[in-house]
This record gives sequence, C-alpha cells and structure tokens, in this order.
Amino acid sequence: MAKIVVGVSGSLGCLSALHRAAAEARLRRAELWAVLAWQAPGGGFGGRHVADDPVPGLCRDAARERLREALDTAFGPGRPDTPLHGLTIRATPGVALVDTAQDPDDLLVVGTGARGPLRRLVRPSVARYCQAHAACPVLAVPPSPLLATYDSAHRRNLWHLPLDPRGAV
Repeated sequence: MAKIVVGVSGSLGCLSALHRAAAEARLRRAELWAVLAWQAPGGGFGGRHVADDPVPGLCRDAARERLREALDTAFGPGRPDTPLHGLTIRATPGVALVDTAQDPDDLLVVGTGARGPLRRLVRPSVARYCQAHAACPVLAVPPSPLLATYDSAHRRNLWHLPLDPRGAV
C-alpha cells in the first residue's frame, strides 16, 4: 500500500503540511506517516557515545512527546479517517523523510517556511533536500497566511511596537 509521508517539526508551520497530507491520504486511500526527526545534543553518532549515557533516551522521549502534541494540535481528539502512523527517527530531517518515503508510489509532503538570507545560512532547507533526493514525488506546502500575520504581530510585540488593529481582521 502506498503511503503519504509528512514531516513534522512541532512548529505551527507544520500544521498546513499535516492537514494537506491527511487530505492526500484520504484521496489516495493511503496510509499517513507523520515523521519527526531528532538528534541528540552534540550531533552525530560517532566516538563521543558513552554506553550508559541517558541523553539520547531523553531526547527520543522528548521527540515522541513533541510528535504526539503536534498530532493532537493538528487533528484534535478525532484522528483523520485514514491509517495514521507516528515515527520518530534519529537523523537530520531531510534524511529521515527521504529514507521513509523510498517507494516511487509514495508521496512526500513537506512544509516550506519563510526563509530569509540568515536562516538559509544557518539551517538548510529540508524541502529542497527532499526535492533533490527523494525517490517519489514531493509536495511542498507553503505556510498558512495566518501564520505570517501571527509572526508579524509577534515581532511587533517583541519590539514593543504598537499593533495596527486594521491588519488583524
């Protein structure tokens, strides 16, 4: 059975991608796989690993909780009417998503966020990575226009600038 794989970050921006992926899963009668990638502090899997280090386990548990909260926020108590699987993977987001959606019949759904020049330097685009490396079609979902309004109001509030009530309709 084909599957719809969607990236989940726990942010407000991933909600649009989750809803679009659920709609695609219903339309295609496919399974919905929500994937949240995580990494332990300090990065890779290399020689710094200590056998009795509790940090990776704590990070994995935190990732599972973040995925559960994201799914609850997106769908509430009623889950979508399609088989839903949650998956947390210790990897970078792009690699986790591409590895999960390996079949050519799958569909990979990723959210795209507003990306200024500084953010592009600091954090590479997961959507671009997936489009370049995926073995299946990739659907890039732009953020909700409401999220842009929210971010703008948040920035103005952060700098203690007066809010324009006409723009909050």
